[in-house]
Amino acid sequence: MSQTTRPNRLAQATSPYLRQHANNPVDWHPWGEEALEKARREDKPIFLSIGYSTCHWCHVMAHECFEDPAIAALMNEHFVNIKLDREERPDLDETYMNAVTALTGRGGWPLSVFLTPDLKPFYGGTYFPPEDRGGLPGFPRLVLALSQAYRQNQEQIAELSRKIIDHLRLVGEMPGGGGEPDRKALDRAAQRLLLEFDLEHGGLGKAPKFPRSLELSFLLHYYRLSREPKVLEMLTFSLEKMARGGIYDQVGGGFARYAVDEAWLVPHFEKMLYDNALLAPLYLAVYQLTGQPFFRRIAQETLDFALRDMHDLQGGFYAAWDADSEGVEGKYYVWSYAEFAETVGEENLALAAAALGVTPEGNFEGNNILTWAHTREELVARFSLTPEELQEKLAKIFQALRQVRARRVKPHRDEKVIVSWNGLMISALTQGFQVLGNDNYYAIASGTARFILEEMLREDILYRIWSDGQVAVPGFSEDYAALADALLDLYEADFDPHWIAMARRLMDLMDEHFLDPEDGLYFYVAKSQETPLVRSKSVFDHTIPSGNSLAARLSLRLYRLTEEACYLERALTIIKRLQNQAQENPWGFSHIWLVQTLYLTPPLDLTLVGDPGGGALKALVAAANRYFLPERRLVVKNPADCAALEKLVPAARHYTLEEGEAVAYVCQAMTCFPGISDPQELAVKLEEVSSK
Repeated sequence: MSQTTRPNRLAQATSPYLRQHANNPVDWHPWGEEALEKARREDKPIFLSIGYSTCHWCHVMAHECFEDPAIAALMNEHFVNIKLDREERPDLDETYMNAVTALTGRGGWPLSVFLTPDLKPFYGGTYFPPEDRGGLPGFPRLVLALSQAYRQNQEQIAELSRKIIDHLRLVGEMPGGGGEPDRKALDRAAQRLLLEFDLEHGGLGKAPKFPRSLELSFLLHYYRLSREPKVLEMLTFSLEKMARGGIYDQVGGGFARYAVDEAWLVPHFEKMLYDNALLAPLYLAVYQLTGQPFFRRIAQETLDFALRDMHDLQGGFYAAWDADSEGVEGKYYVWSYAEFAETVGEENLALAAAALGVTPEGNFEGNNILTWAHTREELVARFSLTPEELQEKLAKIFQALRQVRARRVKPHRDEKVIVSWNGLMISALTQGFQVLGNDNYYAIASGTARFILEEMLREDILYRIWSDGQVAVPGFSEDYAALADALLDLYEADFDPHWIAMARRLMDLMDEHFLDPEDGLYFYVAKSQETPLVRSKSVFDHTIPSGNSLAARLSLRLYRLTEEACYLERALTIIKRLQNQAQENPWGFSHIWLVQTLYLTPPLDLTLVGDPGGGALKALVAAANRYFLPERRLVVKNPADCAALEKLVPAARHYTLEEGEAVAYVCQAMTCFPGISDPQELAVKLEEVSSK
């Protein structure tokens, strides 16, 4: 039997997920040459367990199997056991997830994969119980059976592995092609997504129900191009239903990963940074489009949640909050009727219970998941209050709820910083600054960008992970592209040309490390890094945009700023290469469709000239930020210091400050209008533009 008391292998890992398993009796190894060489030397198969630190069923399998000394002894005797954090190594997770999906028809986490010593998969699944249960084989029986199969059926295992690898290579090659971006194809993709719209509860698809922020974001941009009222109605209805449901944390702000039901009532309680970073801009945009304060409030509360509960004081944003506390899923968030009543007080109980859907019988295992059950207008009428009186009472109710919940045991927080997810949050905060005027959002966003560039970009390699002062794992294409795109958003907040220059540098590094010159797509993993089985290309938009769709958007934005044809060529190459597959599967390419939408939307160039610190120019910027105009290229030129900008954005040379303190130049679809100095006049012009 192998030694079972070697916690230091995982205790020294940067991953909180790996450290959670450092004291298991399983002789875990991190992914690396030590474990792989041991498997080859001893001719032992590998058990690869992939998960992440806030994964509920990962915790369940760990408690039932990996903490059991008898099961651990079997694992140690028959396998070399490797633990892997999918958030640190999404490339390996993608490869072996595709393998397990090919084998079983389904995937998920925990991902349990059995490999030959040369890393070829021959069996896999997700969660396995400690004994036969629910149609699943018990994990100990599985370990013994697969160990025996490896020893006695080498030829069959080799043949099965060969078929799986052939499948992975076919997926990795991504045969594609197609013509120019086409409006008719765009319309078809949007209509296919709209067919999934839930007329009763909003959102797309059925339970388990995810916010599907990438698809909704595409439809938002499609609305900007098409002006189809039903698209905006669907978006508004969906976002309202989500925010009023249990998937949204009514007390602390922020969205959970998904709901287990169609009505958004019961969440899977974990909170991911990327979900909130992608959802907040949707609420900001719909607020811009509708002017409804509800959407403003949800966007602000979501961003405030990220700043309060996910921000590291050194600069970055943490990855996630767990679903469990004290070993119970959702315990931190739910309320018994008695505790709720005691917290809000008898005077406010009727109002609070009506507002938040609380009943003595509860809506979740005898407890209450808080929802926003009634509109403020309904509450005003029902309780004969003025809007001001209602607001005052609600403020006291929520303050009391927050104070009580703050005393509870909090769920585990995964405190690693992931570059691509942080890039998304920088973008969200920057847009929050522009739309809501909250200076703190800009301060945190710019501070996070500087932190990443200073701490995680080393000798032309951007590292993906920062944890406890250490960097780990060279970045993937999505990390470079998401960060660079966020830097362009920061430029539109403070108009410092440095951000454009750094975005170009990251784009150059992407080309150097990831670009396949044969087809114009980007590999997931840098060319200098070793990858098992296949070197795939990140093309599918799953929970976050793929590296290639992010690169296409980044390239299009850089072209609009620099007017350098190479950037437009790069964007169009990616779009055309993925065109046929995107038409067959719009669900897997929603961000590529968004980029195509931006490409087909008539361009809008907005150039402001004046002192960026002056009140006149700030008033023009505020007018410019009032409207949802994603096709906008916003440039601010300071006549007193414009050399760096004009080098990066040559078109800025043509704009001057002839009289007054500041002036705005608007050009749409190659037609330019006279300069505007009055902020209200600029607002009228942009209102006209936004209605086209």
